[in-house]
Amino acid sequence: MMKRLKSGYGLLACVTVVFILYALIKNYVIDPEAEQFISYKTGLKRELHLPVWLNVMYVHVAFACIAMAAGLLNFSRRLFERGRKLHRINGYVYLFSVLAVVLTSGYMAPYATGGKMSSMGFNFINLIWPFITIMAFVHIKKKRIDRHRNWMIRSYAFCFTNMAIHLITALAHRGFGFDYAGSYTIGVYGSLAVLLLIPEIVIRMRRGQAG
Repeated sequence: MMKRLKSGYGLLACVTVVFILYALIKNYVIDPEAEQFISYKTGLKRELHLPVWLNVMYVHVAFACIAMAAGLLNFSRRLFERGRKLHRINGYVYLFSVLAVVLTSGYMAPYATGGKMSSMGFNFINLIWPFITIMAFVHIKKKRIDRHRNWMIRSYAFCFTNMAIHLITALAHRGFGFDYAGSYTIGVYGSLAVLLLIPEIVIRMRRGQAG
């Protein structure tokens, strides 16, 4: 069981580190003006104030990466066993980062590729993610460690929202030939479904291994 947990954490760590590096390099080095992404935003009903939108995006990406890193560290059993105080502080970093990501996402949602339907999807995510994260916080305050960990698994899944959206979008656009805007909308709602489903599978697997 311990070997499976370690291998699972190792895989999660690899995926997380690769995605963080990709997000930082793409958004701050390769395409800091987000020209490629903005080119897909057609038919916007609100005027896009590019300098403001870009600054919000930079903050959004930065805190998303911090949330991913903080969450990854706090799933480490070694850190939990050897540094409870660091685990607690890191938990607050994660909570603050999630709230920052949600707030910045709230600003960007009305300008989402795919129009109103995509915007509504992001608004759903921006309600669900902080609720799940706060539930994790409430349970640890009540010393319910198992429940806290389960809610943290659910919360951490949403750190991969962007990755899930783009993977599903690419599948719909390149694999099934949908137009990009429609594919992106599918990606938003598809990612929401996937990110709610996968944690439940992981939690059930953990319960089965514990039993």
